[in-house]
Parts: sequence; structure tokens; C-alpha cells
Amino acid sequence: MKARMTIKLSSLGIDEQISPYRARLESCLNQVLPAENLAPESLHQAMRYATLNAGKRLRACLLYLTGEMYGASPEDLDLPAAAVELIHAYSLVHDDLPCMDDDDLRRGKASCHKAYDEATAMLVGDALQSLAFELLSSLPQNISQALSQTLARASGSRGMAGGQALDLLAAGKITDLASLQMIHSMKTGALIEAAVLMGAITAGLTDRLQLQHLSDYARALGLGFQIHDDILDVTSDTETLGKQTGADEENNKATYPGLMGLEGAKQAANDAYQQADQALKRLQLNTQKLQMLADYAINRIY
Repeated sequence: MKARMTIKLSSLGIDEQISPYRARLESCLNQVLPAENLAPESLHQAMRYATLNAGKRLRACLLYLTGEMYGASPEDLDLPAAAVELIHAYSLVHDDLPCMDDDDLRRGKASCHKAYDEATAMLVGDALQSLAFELLSSLPQNISQALSQTLARASGSRGMAGGQALDLLAAGKITDLASLQMIHSMKTGALIEAAVLMGAITAGLTDRLQLQHLSDYARALGLGFQIHDDILDVTSDTETLGKQTGADEENNKATYPGLMGLEGAKQAANDAYQQADQALKRLQLNTQKLQMLADYAINRIY
């Protein structure tokens, strides 16, 4: 799809190291999303509004870094990375709806249903999800099937959608730590794990032990990411995060700081980071970029 680009390890910070992947993804998404002037124009405009020029692109970057670690080219990873980000974008559009988490702000701008309307936002999510699997279907059959199964499992009732269902059911109720971890391992962690595994699958990795180590890394990263997100909801501000802070407390949702206290949650995030680091060490590869990305995801200031 694009000219080959090799991104070499350097002394740059992680933001600078992954910015080329973000730019690559943005270009790919711009190409695969329907044009704004294509009927139905309002739906296609809303799809682009919800997807382009926004977010940290953590999941896509994980996919790129994992795939390249095992020898895949950026060109081979573009469509899988775009598919993961389309699923993530769809989930945010639906999560923000009044019948879900009821958020009016996302990534520093009005949520999709506020910028357009609720019906359009529902259709945007549906269309982004369909487009993700359309992209994967265009890949070679053996890779396409494995990637589609991995992404479908992570985004369905045993993954992201199921986690959202459990999260809604738990609102306003006393939730123990094990239940909270289950919710977020599905709602947040499943798609993060899928992104890592999809990078490895695209590169042709079939070794079960290596795949297990990658899963261990991704699950620990996902847990730490969610704990830190809960911490930021308490300690940061709306302008910095680009989304409404204090929303979890307002919606009577269980959080890690709420169950463990702020210091306990910080320690739990650090423990998750250490677990991710240990899983990477078992791979016996140059995993520095993945380690740095875990540090960024779990210990970021904003």
C-alpha cells in the first residue's frame, strides 16, 4: 500500500519512536475509510470524525511493534493495525452513548452522538466494525482467518462487549477486586491482547510458548493501563485527558482507587508493569520497544 519504511531503535523517547507508526496508521485509515462525499455522506463523515486524527493509537502501535519484532514488514501490518483501531473507535462511539457510559467528550472533542446524533453514532459503530473485518478478509486466507478469529473473540461477548455488559451491570453495586479485574480484562484487556497476538500472527509466529508469553505481557499491560486510567480519572483534569474526569464516581462505577485507595492502586499498576516486563524477558528477543510502550501506557502522566 505504501513505500517500505524501516523504523530503527534509537535513543529517542517512546513518543518519538512510535510517531512514525501513528502516521502510517493515520494514512492507512484515511485510505480505507469511505470518502466524506460518498453517499450516505452524513454517515461517512461521522465515521471519519470518530476515527481520524485522534487517540494514542496504543493498540495499533502494539501490533506494529510485535509484528516487526518477528520480522513482518510495516506494509503487511497496516491493514491488521487499521482493523484493530476501527474496532477500538467503534467501541468508544458506542460506549459514549447515553444508554452506555453517557459521555459528551471524547479525545478532546464532542462525542460522536453529540457532534451528530444518537442514531448516526449507532450506525457509525456498526459500520466501523464491519469495515474492520472487510479489511482482514482481503488478506491471504490463512492469515485472514486467524486474524479474524482473534479479533472477533476479543471484541465479542467473551471480550470487549461482554466486559461492557458486566460493567453496566456492576454500576452502583459493591464490586470486589476479582470482579473488577474480570470486567476490565474483557472490556479493555482483550483488545490489547488481540493487537499483540495479531502482530505475531501476521509475522507467521506459531510457537505456542512464545504466543503465551506475548499474551502474558499484553494482559499485564492491559491491567496496568486500566488501573492507571482509573488513577488519572481521579488525579487529572478534563482538559489534559480530553475526556470527562470524575465520570466513574458520578456513574457509581467501581474503580481501582475506590477499592484499593490511591496508593494501593499505584502499587497495583507498578506490579502489573513488572509482570509485563518479566513476560517480555522470557521471549529472549530485543523487546525494548515493547517494554518502553508498556512503561508509557502504565506510567504516563496524561
